Amino acid sequence: MEFIRTLNGDIAPEEVGVTYSHDHLFCIPPLWKEKKIDDFMIDDLEASIADVELFVAEGGQAVYDATAIDYGRKPTELKAISDRTGVKIIATAGFNKAIMWPGQMEGTGGTFQQWIDAHSRQEIRDHVVHELTVGMDNTDLKGGVAKFGTGYNTISEAEDKVTRAVLDAHKETGCPIHSHTELGTLMLEQLAILKEEGVDCSRLTMAHVDRNPDQWLHRKVAETGVFMCFDGISRIKYHPESILIDCILNLVRHGHEDQIVVGGDIARRTMFRNYGEGGLGLGYILGSWVPRFMEQAGEAGFDGKALFDKFFVKNPQRAFVFKQ
Repeated sequence: MEFIRTLNGDIAPEEVGVTYSHDHLFCIPPLWKEKKIDDFMIDDLEASIADVELFVAEGGQAVYDATAIDYGRKPTELKAISDRTGVKIIATAGFNKAIMWPGQMEGTGGTFQQWIDAHSRQEIRDHVVHELTVGMDNTDLKGGVAKFGTGYNTISEAEDKVTRAVLDAHKETGCPIHSHTELGTLMLEQLAILKEEGVDCSRLTMAHVDRNPDQWLHRKVAETGVFMCFDGISRIKYHPESILIDCILNLVRHGHEDQIVVGGDIARRTMFRNYGEGGLGLGYILGSWVPRFMEQAGEAGFDGKALFDKFFVKNPQRAFVFKQ
């Protein structure tokens, strides 16, 4: 049995449609709130809805919202966005990365780090399974993906424990998995943990691979079968679009077009169109980047339209599926 779990229930994979495979539509990260970093507060429901409507206007139909509990996940607000726009939203169980864990974990009286340190791998697995099968944050809204993450060239003891607990939850539920890589580091090291734990790497979507545009590394990672998420589009401070497109086309050239997914990861007010800062917004990838990509793909001898269908429709159908 295969299905994709959205905030409005389970759907057949072929129903998901044109999908952004990594974004943040509404979130209030506890640590950044405590530090008063306002740009990370994606906390205006009407502004978020207006941006999602830009995505819909460009043909968008589904979003994987990669916001885990430690990054300020708000499932009720996400469902409201889904209900009002018609966009299917896949939400996130699990955790993000240790840099966020000094933040206060609601309902515990302590930080995320304290909670993780106080719980065993098995107890963390049970927590993640609950989020996937019962509900998140005292609601009946279920996560559709389980997430783990690592730091910049570091895997803390707590991150290792959480990673293995998330993999245990995957084994128990058949859920898809998503990982945060800080600036694209430790991709092979994460995959080594999956292999140690006997987890099929093709069940993982790896975020931020384009922050580290090392084409040799990308090929080695892709050879494991993992889905690779290019989610740095428009972030020119990291790399120009030409670098990202070169990396994508190099993977296609080596036969890995069935493993590429795309998202915007626009987790800042200044990147949204409707948060008062005039950013490019959620419509940018489909409305502006995709035509450019298709043109450059054609110039390189590829069928840009067919690649669009794979990256935004066919590959997400496989990347985000539960298998039971």
